[in-house]
Amino acid sequence: MINTLKTFVFLALLTVLFIFFGSLVGGKTGATIALVLAGIMNFLAYFFSDKIVLAMSGAVPVSREEDPELHAIVEEVARAAGIPKPQVYMIPVEVPNAFATGRNPENGVVAVTAGIRRLLTREELKGVIAHEIAHIKNRDVLISTVAATIVGAISYLAQMAQWSLFFGGFGHSDEDRDSFNPLALIGLIVGIIILPIAATLIQLAISRSREFIADETGAKIIRNPLALASALEKLEAWNRAYPMDVNPAQAQMYIVNPLSGKSLFKLFSTHPPIEERVARLRALAAELGGRRF
Repeated sequence: MINTLKTFVFLALLTVLFIFFGSLVGGKTGATIALVLAGIMNFLAYFFSDKIVLAMSGAVPVSREEDPELHAIVEEVARAAGIPKPQVYMIPVEVPNAFATGRNPENGVVAVTAGIRRLLTREELKGVIAHEIAHIKNRDVLISTVAATIVGAISYLAQMAQWSLFFGGFGHSDEDRDSFNPLALIGLIVGIIILPIAATLIQLAISRSREFIADETGAKIIRNPLALASALEKLEAWNRAYPMDVNPAQAQMYIVNPLSGKSLFKLFSTHPPIEERVARLRALAAELGGRRF
């Protein structure tokens, strides 16, 4: 509940930043243009992101005959979650990881790497699948798209302001010179630098909040938080030692960060620390009766 509230607070902050920056740069007209452009791009991404992500990751459909156990787990967890069974894909990579995509439960996709099938026990794999199905059930693709739309609009506004300053769009008419306020110009320059960074940090915070929510939702679906906690620890160790070759923009989709090393600062991370995620899952296990996998 707390992380859900955080998500909506972060989205509200993004909206406030956008409105403030839009009025600072170009009034209602500039803000509207930026929002429309960002909206068009993210509308297309929303409807085609699953195909794009699957193609970029090299994922291929896996049939029930090829992996009956994986299909059985996905079907079992989806039934417990109350959503249609997602499509099942395999990524031909030995580093263990997984992600989910799809704009709604009716178009859900769960993709796992070949390595994860060899590393995890059935219960641990079930925990990972539950986490990914939780993302689909909670419509996290939609939430991410909304956040990306606002962040994209703020970035467009920053670019518009930069070009306007470059070509002398501020304070060059006689009327503008008479009413020119140097503090407004300084505020605009600071906004161009700071606000896009602030918006990106809020977007990353939303991503981290959704990971906590997916952990909790997934663990409750299968009523086995410790299985997911164990899986996360194994996956984190492998991905630190053997980082995957993925586009950084895709990293937030995976259950653990597929890129090497830790972020220099927690604020710049797409994922919460594994230690914190595991601690929360263990606390949830105690609440549910301490079930062990």
